[in-house]
Amino acid sequence: MKDKICLVTGATDGIGKVTAITLARMGATVVGVGRNAQKTAAVTQEIKQATGNQNVDFLVADLSQVRQVRQVAAEFKRRYPRLDVLINNAGGYFARRQQTAEGREMTWALNHLNYFVLTNELLDMLKASAPSRIVNVSSDAHQGSSLNLQDVEFEQGYGQGWRPYAHSKLANVMFTYELARRLKDTGVTANALHPGFVATRFGLNNGTLMNLVMKSIQRLAAISPEKGAQTSVFLASAPAVEGVTGKYFSHSKITPSTQASYDTDIAGRLWDLSLDMI
Repeated sequence: MKDKICLVTGATDGIGKVTAITLARMGATVVGVGRNAQKTAAVTQEIKQATGNQNVDFLVADLSQVRQVRQVAAEFKRRYPRLDVLINNAGGYFARRQQTAEGREMTWALNHLNYFVLTNELLDMLKASAPSRIVNVSSDAHQGSSLNLQDVEFEQGYGQGWRPYAHSKLANVMFTYELARRLKDTGVTANALHPGFVATRFGLNNGTLMNLVMKSIQRLAAISPEKGAQTSVFLASAPAVEGVTGKYFSHSKITPSTQASYDTDIAGRLWDLSLDMI
């Protein structure tokens, strides 16, 4: 990965942080994105010390807000001449319905619109840097979900947040497939992945009771962040997937996603709706 420039969102914790560290260790210039300026500064130094790679930088933004996503893209383009790998990793699970500062439902804004906006803002740079790669972190949580374009922000039936989360992860997969179709013959590939159920701080933002439940489940079944990051790193760096696009990966292998995810008509309508929303 020497001389490659990689942008990794959600890189201050969990699999995003491990992905950033691993790519830095492989020689890449790594630019992370995080919400907290103090934390991003600390993680920047931590990655530099852990890897010996001084080409590590962070941008600060709340990626649930379209305005700030666009600012991150503009700042990245101001600082860097190319982009070889974009890893859309930032996301969250919210047990109660809440809105962003821009009035959007949080799960949809952070988990889908964030990916959609950042990718589109950087597409020209990715094309100019080809061969380049887009890696979208999704989840097998999308299995069994269907895309409800009439209520993507779950004004009805939000429940405890699982349905909106699964819905957003299906949107990640369908966005990836539609993106790959639109990028045909550009030299830019787009793939989605399931990282596994990983022991991270993911989901630990929903109150004491929910946090206890999440931690208990993690102790029983979760894999380490190091294992969880393996497929992201594989898709970002492996020669074996050069030119491979429009696929869903688990355990670094191509895996079928849910049948609903292959609906090209719905995927096209998702793209148009997303454009309308931003």
